Amino acid sequence: MLDTPPDPLSSVVTLLKPSVSISKMVEGGGQWLVERRDMASPFYCAVVEGQCDLTVKGRDTLGLRAGDFVLIPHMQGFTMTSAVPPPPHVPRRPLETVPGRFRLGKPEAPVDMRALVGHCRFDTPASDLLVSLLPDLIHVSGQDRLIALVPTIHEETRANRPGREMVLERLLEVLLIEALRSGPAGALPPGLLRGLSDPKLAGALQQIHAEMGSALSVEAMARAAGLSRSGFFERFRKQLGRAPMEYATDWRMAVAKTLLKQGNLTNSEIAQRVGYGSASAFGLAFTRHEGLSPGAFTKMSDG
Repeated sequence: MLDTPPDPLSSVVTLLKPSVSISKMVEGGGQWLVERRDMASPFYCAVVEGQCDLTVKGRDTLGLRAGDFVLIPHMQGFTMTSAVPPPPHVPRRPLETVPGRFRLGKPEAPVDMRALVGHCRFDTPASDLLVSLLPDLIHVSGQDRLIALVPTIHEETRANRPGREMVLERLLEVLLIEALRSGPAGALPPGLLRGLSDPKLAGALQQIHAEMGSALSVEAMARAAGLSRSGFFERFRKQLGRAPMEYATDWRMAVAKTLLKQGNLTNSEIAQRVGYGSASAFGLAFTRHEGLSPGAFTKMSDG
């Protein structure tokens, strides 16, 4: 049975169910470049020594230095280069020197950059919806607690110890939460983190996540926030990028999709969990939101 914690950020990260697909130490020396295209996956990078440039598809180049951390919940492609990029003819393929450790640049050049790079996946059927609540990029500097987590994850991926998958899942959850709450709220685009930084909206978000099985109304949330209905509605939409009940429905459907995929509850039980009075009401809402019925979604997930 799904048991999501009431804290909105924790509940979103828990529902994402992150797991590591690639974790590696990247070392660069001299002039080097590595490029990945159409590699859609969550990505993180912690620079532990030296500096490099990271260009993510569709964004300006980031200059990264030791102590910098970058998290991209949904990355389509990137280029990473030495501070001075190489000429076009320089080979671009990294060399794996030992398992989990890759060398960039000429082998004889002294190593002047080290970074821990990871790709992960979100094992939830609602990943697209949940990722849309998060910033498309987080870049933070000097967060020692955050930087310390990355080598621990890297070490755990290299070992084959009992409980490895559970440990990695928990470490990734902590990594994501630390990264997401470390960024400056004022610079964030509309979404969950910006909403949580607004004291007038944080309580409403807490209610939506903690009481999704209860009746929700814009009027009640506005009263609790000390705002008029119209003032609350506009403030919520500005900070979250969607209307209050649209957000509540999105969250309910994300939970419902996870419960349907797990397959141990009936539609009536799921309806009760996510705030619908009957299986038929839930089925209509789900079909309207997802474009297919709960039964069709379950068959597709099983396939």
